[in-house]
Amino acid sequence: MAEKENHLATPTSYGRMDEEAQIKELRRQKRMKCLVYVVAFAVFQTAIITLFALTVMKVKTPKFRVRSATIENFDIPTTSNPSFNITVNAELGVKNTNFGHYKFDNSTITFLYMGTPVGSANILKARAKARSTKKFNVTVELRSGELGNDFNSGVLPLTSQSTLRGKVELMKVMKKKKSTNMNCTMEINISTRQLQNVKCN
Repeated sequence: MAEKENHLATPTSYGRMDEEAQIKELRRQKRMKCLVYVVAFAVFQTAIITLFALTVMKVKTPKFRVRSATIENFDIPTTSNPSFNITVNAELGVKNTNFGHYKFDNSTITFLYMGTPVGSANILKARAKARSTKKFNVTVELRSGELGNDFNSGVLPLTSQSTLRGKVELMKVMKKKKSTNMNCTMEINISTRQLQNVKCN
C-alpha cells in the first residue's frame, strides 16, 4: 500500500519541480533582459556624452575679419612725391561658431602700407552671440607721406592687423579664454576709390 502511495506521489513531485524550474528560468530571463537594458542605456549615454563633448563643448577660435569698407574721404595729391589722406569706414566681423557667447575686450585695429602703420582705430568690447557673426564699423584715418610707385599702378595695397582677447562661455558654466588674430590684405582702387580684393587668413 505504501508503495502505491509513493508511486502516486511521484508525478506531483515532478510537476512541482517543473514549475519551480520554469519560475527560475523566467526570473533568469528577466534578469538578463534587465542587464541588457542597463548595458544598452549605458552605451547610449556614453555615445551622447561623447557626441556632446566633441560638438557642443568643443571650443573653437572665432574668426576676425574685415568684411567690407567704404571710402568717405580721398585725397591723393598728384605731385612728384605723392602722399595720401584717406578716411575709411570699415565693417568688421567676428564670426563665432561656438555654442556659447564670445565676449571680447577692448582692442585696436591697425592698417599698414608697405609694412608701416598709417592709421588705427579703437575696437570697443562687445559680445558675439552663439553661432552668429558680430558686425560693427570703425572709422580710420589713413595718412602717409609717401606713396611710391603704387600711384602709377592705380592700386594702393594695405594690410590690417588686430587681436581680440576674450572668453567663450558655454551654458553659463564653462568659460575658456580664446584670442583671435586678424591679418587681412586689401587694395584701394585709386581711380574708382573703392576697396577691393579683401583677403584674410
